[in-house]
Order: sequence, then structure tokens, then C-alpha cells
Amino acid sequence: MLELVTTDRGTTDIEGAEAVQSFESLLELVAGGDQQAFSELYDRTAPRVLGLVKRVLIDHAQSEEVAQEVFLEIWRTATKFEATRGNAMSWMLTMAHRRAIDRVRSSQAGHDRDERIGLRDIEPDYDQVSETVEIRIEHERVKRAMDKLTALQREAISLAYYGGYSHTEVAGLLSIPVGTVKTRLRDGMIRLRDELGVTS
Repeated sequence: MLELVTTDRGTTDIEGAEAVQSFESLLELVAGGDQQAFSELYDRTAPRVLGLVKRVLIDHAQSEEVAQEVFLEIWRTATKFEATRGNAMSWMLTMAHRRAIDRVRSSQAGHDRDERIGLRDIEPDYDQVSETVEIRIEHERVKRAMDKLTALQREAISLAYYGGYSHTEVAGLLSIPVGTVKTRLRDGMIRLRDELGVTS
């Protein structure tokens, strides 16, 4: 689509709409119910959103489904975006990452439930029971230790160690400097080590 754009010098140039619309301004239009702006936002950001989701889920069909859910959420919640708190792309990618993680957790819960149903009539031997108990206790210890971290440290560690993101990617998702990410990770890991009683 072409449109006339008035320049600072008072002349007019013909430019593509995508060249003059930032993601932030598109989101503002979407918040007002502008379907054309939403279509443009979708066309320009869908590959990155889908790519991020696919990194978490691997499965292409599930990734496409979750990406569609993300854009539906963007359409419904665009009014909540605040440009003063970060850029539009980071806001959308954070939303996509959370949706993907939710899908992983949901799939894991379903898998665990199916496994319990499938194995409930099987009598495990003592060693299997012991190993399961030990793993569960260890998971509980880590969960309790994670709960002792600040919300900012927990978020950074979850993205870097559970989400598999690099420091630079975490910084982009959270809209903070890389140095801040490294500090949160370092302080968080020191606190985790102390809580778990790990000696260096």
C-alpha cells in the first residue's frame, strides 16, 4: 500500500506504509480497533513470534497454534501496552514466551497424568520408589530455593537456564541492559547455592 507522506521540508514522498509505522504506533492503532493496523503488525512480526515459540515447543503445528493465540491476545490486550515500560517487540515476544511456556507446562501435566493412569496398576519395586522420592524431594528443594529469590532474579534465571536464552536475548525480552541481566543471574545463582547448601 502506498501513501503520501509530508516531509519536514514540506514536500511529499511516496512511501510504503510499513516504512513509516513503528510497532508502537501500530499497537496504538490496534488498541483503537484498527483491523488494518493489526493485519500489518501481524505480517511484520509473525515470523519472529513464531520463531520464538518454535524454539520452546519444537513442534511446528503446536507452535503455529500458540502463535495464533499470542496474536489473539495482542488484539485483545493492545490497550495494556505502555511504551514507557519497553518497546512493542519485546512486549509481544515476552507474551509469546509466556504462552509457549504455559503450553509446555500444560503438555507436561497431561503427559504426567496419562503416565500415572497407565502405571497405577503396576507395582514398582523398592528402588524405583526410592528414586522417584529422591527426585521429587530434590525438585521441591530447588523450588523452595527459587521462591527465596527476588522476582527479578527468578525471571532472569528462568529465561536463561530453563528457557535456554542467551544473556543478550534475555536482555531483549526484559528490555534491560545485558549487564543488569548478568548481575541478576550472578546474584540469583549465589542465593540459590546458599539456599541449597552447595559449597564451592
